[in-house]
Order: sequence, then C-alpha cells, then structure tokens
Amino acid sequence: DFFVSNPLKLISMVRWIKKIILPLISGGLLALSFPKPGISILAWIALVPLLFDITRKNLPKKETFLKGFFFGMVYFFGTLYWIYHSVHIYGGLSLLLSIMAVLLLSAYLSLYTGLFTYLISLLHNKTLYPMILIAPAIWISLEYIRTYLFTGFPWSSIGYSQYKFLSLIQIADITGIYGISFLIVAFNAAFLDIMLLKKRLSEIPFYPLAPQVAGFLFLIIAFIATFSYGYWRLSQQASGNTIKISLIQGNIPQDKKWEPAFQEEVMNIYKELTRKAVTTDSPQLVVWPETAIPFLFSEPSVNLPEQQNLNEIMSKDLIEFIREINTYLLFGSIRKDMEGGQEFFTNSAFLLNKDGKVTYIYDKIHLVPFGEYVPLRKFLFFIDKLTVGIGDYRPGKYTKRAISPFGIFSTLICYEIIFPGLVRESLREGGDFMINITNDAWFGNTSGPYQHFSMAVFRAIENRKPVIRAANTGISGFIDSRGRILTATPLFERMALSMNIRLDNRRTFYTRFGDLFVYFCLVSTIIALSRIFKFA
Repeated sequence: DFFVSNPLKLISMVRWIKKIILPLISGGLLALSFPKPGISILAWIALVPLLFDITRKNLPKKETFLKGFFFGMVYFFGTLYWIYHSVHIYGGLSLLLSIMAVLLLSAYLSLYTGLFTYLISLLHNKTLYPMILIAPAIWISLEYIRTYLFTGFPWSSIGYSQYKFLSLIQIADITGIYGISFLIVAFNAAFLDIMLLKKRLSEIPFYPLAPQVAGFLFLIIAFIATFSYGYWRLSQQASGNTIKISLIQGNIPQDKKWEPAFQEEVMNIYKELTRKAVTTDSPQLVVWPETAIPFLFSEPSVNLPEQQNLNEIMSKDLIEFIREINTYLLFGSIRKDMEGGQEFFTNSAFLLNKDGKVTYIYDKIHLVPFGEYVPLRKFLFFIDKLTVGIGDYRPGKYTKRAISPFGIFSTLICYEIIFPGLVRESLREGGDFMINITNDAWFGNTSGPYQHFSMAVFRAIENRKPVIRAANTGISGFIDSRGRILTATPLFERMALSMNIRLDNRRTFYTRFGDLFVYFCLVSTIIALSRIFKFA
C-alpha cells in the first residue's frame, strides 16, 4: 500500500537497485566460491561485473564507493553469516541482534572494498594504467591492511577460495596467500581491460598500446611461472622422518563441557578414545583439542590430598593417565597464573611427556575479540565475552616451539592459524611440523568450520610444514607440507584419527623473509596513487 500511494518512492527504489545490481551479483558470486558451497571457479569471474560497473564514464565518486560497499556487504555477509550462530546460541543475543552484529562486522569490512572501487575508478579515469597491474596491487594492499588493523581479521581473503587448486597455490611459499589473491584479481581485471580496450581506441587518438600489452604479457608469464613452479613443488617429497600422531575429536557439546556435573564424563570420553588409539595405533603423540579438559590444569603441589583443590586432583588424575598410556600428550587448557599479586588466565597448550611431566607450555597470543576478551572494556563494560572464565584472558607474550624426541613443532590455538605472520614467526627458527588445536563448536553446522580448515592448507604450503589439526567437534585432520588434505573428520562425530606424517624441516622464502610481495604491492599502489594526488 505504501508503494501504491507513493509511486515515486517505488520508482526511486527500483532505480537504486538497478545501480547496485552488478556489485550485488559480484558479491554473491564471490561468496559462493568459498566453502561451503566452495564453487572456486566463480572467484575467477566474480569481480568482472563490479569492475565493469565502476569504470563507466562520469560515474560520481560517491557512487563508486557505495558500489564497492554493497559488493562487500554481500561478499562478507555471505562468507561470515555463521558468526550469528555463536553470538545467538552462546552469546545470548536474540536472532535479530545476532544478525545485526554480523551486518555491522560486514559493514566495517566493506569499507575496504568500497575504498578499492573508489581508487580503481579514480585511476581508470585519470590514468592509462592497465587494470591487470593496478587492481590486484590495490586489492592486496587493502587485504593486508585488513589482516592487521584493529587486531586484524583476514577471514575471507579471496585467495582462500582456491585451497584445493594445489598446482596454483604452491607459490604461496614465496608470496604467501596474497600471491594467490593477486592472480585472481588480475585475471578478473584482464576481462575489464579487454572490454575497455576497444572503447579507448575509439575515444583516444594514438592510444598507447604498450601498457596494455605489457599487462597481458605480465599476466601470461605470471601464470606460466606459477604453474611451472607448482608442478615442480608438487613433485618434491619431504625428506624428514615419519611419525605417527593420533587426534582425538571429543565432540563435547559447548553448552555442557563446563558444567561441574559433566566434567568427569568429558574426561572419560577423552580417555577412552585415547586408550583405543594407543592400543590400536601406538602413536608417538596424542593431540586433544583447544580447552579440551574442563578444569584448570596445574602441576600438582606437595599438599596432602585433602588440602588439594578440585583442579589439582583432576590434574593429578590426568598425569596418572599419561603414565598409563605411556605416550606424549598435547592438550588445550585454561591456565591460571599470578603476576604482581594479581591472578590472570590464559588459553594455553600443554605438552606432557610419558612420565606426565610438563615439557612445553604455549599461551595463545592472538585472542578473539569478544570471544576471549572485550576490547575497550572501559567503554564496553556492558558486553561480556562468549567463553567461560573469570574476566578477560591475557594474551601470551611470544611464540614458542616445542622440542620433543619426535621433532620440533609450534602450536597455534584456534584462529591463530589464519594469521600468516604469526604462524611464520612461530617457525622462523625452524621446525618439523605445526599443530592447530581448536574448538569450532561455536560455529555449529555452518560453513565456518570448513572455511577455518581450508585456511590451514595455506599455512602448510607457506612454511612447508605438515599441519596436524585437532578440533573438538571437527574438522580435525592432517595436511602435508604440499597442502594436500590427507584425511579429515566429519563434523560432530566422536572419534580418534591416527596417521603417519612425514616431517619437513625446510625453511621457505616466505618463512625467512615474510611479506615482501605485499610490500611490493603497497609501493606500487602508493606510486600509482601519487600520480593522481600529485605527490610525485
């Protein structure tokens, strides 16, 4: 009735929808390229409608930003919608408020895509630079900034859509994930350059073809080099020793694991699965997930049993279990410590040897905002974090490798695995493999666990280290140093998974030197933009 009585409003809305229809299509195509459904080929054409739309003649600057913004809203909401499950089911927010929270996060992330389209439009209108070279450099620059600004959130980086395309993504051990994103955006931009070439030839007398030809040659050479390098890397075999590792997927309901009445059952589940794995497969190392044990682990004191608290009693029981199975155990636990007379808590990983002695402790460095701590708590005092515990968790101060009889490894807890720089730092001094313990029960049966697992593929390739991943509800699995997913568990199944893993002690270019490729993109972007704003 409103639109019938206000036909001008209806006409205005239709016109506005027509203005953003191509960006919406691009956002939808790109979202579909990520798991799930993971139609990865769509990423190679997803940006074409958007790029074509923002390079039309006489398009207002504000409109170019808004087109990129609405593209980002569909792209990011389509890949991050699963966050609503965490804040709705476990955060206590209503369904409407939880969806609004995801929309708010998507709106923040869409500022980057809005800036991308704004800058691309400026460069297109004021320069003759080929988009094949400029668009990917700007995209990578913004993707990198998004990875670290305001604690960082690199989820949904476009390169992750290609985690199964092994011959393409091997170059990540030089460029990191950003090299894959660069190629995808460049391929999309090539379509734009082809569509615009005829138009520019008709509009500009003596139009210089050299930059366009150079752009296409660069793209062809880049793909030839990438695939050649990829096939060569895939033909190489890691020369390290082989060890057997067992992963325990307890599938503990998130809303029950911290109930006192359920603690003993949780421990019995992990113990029983571990006994079966040890009896059947004789692993050298058993891995339990993040915060697997429902108590604060601590090495028992010399107090008499009646003076010990429940945490010490259960810790002592776990140590006795380790001696029983006679193997190493890595597990996640909340750790309590003291500093300056004040107690604090950390999300930690412990390695116990066959005698039950703690030989390694790693405190999680990159905590999840609103999941493990509340940023700007003085101003956001009315918000509490999702995870169980007293107050905010304190981040660890430094990366730490475990040195064991079966190899040297680093541990990444939960979403630390999605930060390339943090993973690289943990292996800069060398190592044989990495372990990722996580609790993806927060995500429910959404695309979240699949996306989280897919990102680990790139960390394996970037550093040439196999990834051993133990998740409470899945997906747990083994990834070799070439990025091949050797085996993976389904979601929400209680099981043990054992496998022989070949270690790899190589140090890659990326591990040694980091994001040099990104710095090249940043410098290229600055130089290109300086021509517009007359800084050069």
